[in-house]
Amino acid sequence: MDAFSDLIRGVRAHGSLFGSSTLSPPWALHFVDGAPLTLCTVLTGAGWIVPEHRPPEPLRARETIVVRGPATFTFVDEVGTRAEPIACGEHCATPEQGGTRHRRGWNDRGGDAGDGHGATTLIVGAYPVRGEISRRLLDALPVVLRVDAGGTADAVLDHLAAEVAVDTPGQQVVLDRLLDWMLVCTLREWFDRPGSEPPAWWAAQRDPVVGHALRLLHADPAAPWTVAALAEYTGVSRSTLAKRFADLVGEPPLTYLTCWRMTLAADLLVEQETATVADVARTVGYADPFGFSAAFKRVRGINPSEFRRTATTDFPAAERPVPPHTTPAGSNA
Repeated sequence: MDAFSDLIRGVRAHGSLFGSSTLSPPWALHFVDGAPLTLCTVLTGAGWIVPEHRPPEPLRARETIVVRGPATFTFVDEVGTRAEPIACGEHCATPEQGGTRHRRGWNDRGGDAGDGHGATTLIVGAYPVRGEISRRLLDALPVVLRVDAGGTADAVLDHLAAEVAVDTPGQQVVLDRLLDWMLVCTLREWFDRPGSEPPAWWAAQRDPVVGHALRLLHADPAAPWTVAALAEYTGVSRSTLAKRFADLVGEPPLTYLTCWRMTLAADLLVEQETATVADVARTVGYADPFGFSAAFKRVRGINPSEFRRTATTDFPAAERPVPPHTTPAGSNA
């Protein structure tokens, strides 16, 4: 398990495809839900993404833009378009206006766009971000990120284009998984591009020593890790590991581990309502629930019981995170 896989596992498309929309100008689709992450890609044609309170971004064929909520955005044929915005969201039906057609979930065969020649085909997928684990990934992203055509996501676009061209049983499931694949490819390319500012853990994963240590911590966060144990597994001295980890990740190994454990615990407290604080403590590596509670409050500024009470009030069960997979152990790191 690596850090990126851990963080993105709660970001999943699930019936959230807004649609394959074949558009002829003028058009203005206003995506009003303010989803935590929305991926927009154009198969053919071009348009503009206009985020709320941000400058417009051109979106050309086979380019991808990811918009981070909660701000809304609009997809238009041109900046200053004369089209009246059509509100599109999770419950968007089939609005039509001025040659614009939008259909959630299935392929739109064009309507007023005729055979689609010269029209713009947009695919949009909205992603819920469930829990504190995935929130750490979200916090590492800008409000708008762009990936040009010609990268690893192009192969996914070919599959998307083929899938939206027909209406077949199980199509939504296939589209959801393709969108997940598309998002992973897009974020990888954005993190790796020259001039980007990825989170420290992204670059650190490629270091032969620190990357190995990170994989160990994420594979078994509840184990009784010490700097000495990590150093032995990675084949370097304690001082070398401690310095290299702090230089690349920005904090010492056990500080990173404690913060990660508290992130896992936060999701467990919300998802597993029948688990006691002591149960959660053991699951993330603490034999002593009092030591766990002190660490949780030190990291998150609130004790576990108060966090659970607040979180379960703010989020209905359907929006709660998927329980993280951890192995109970007995450590107090």
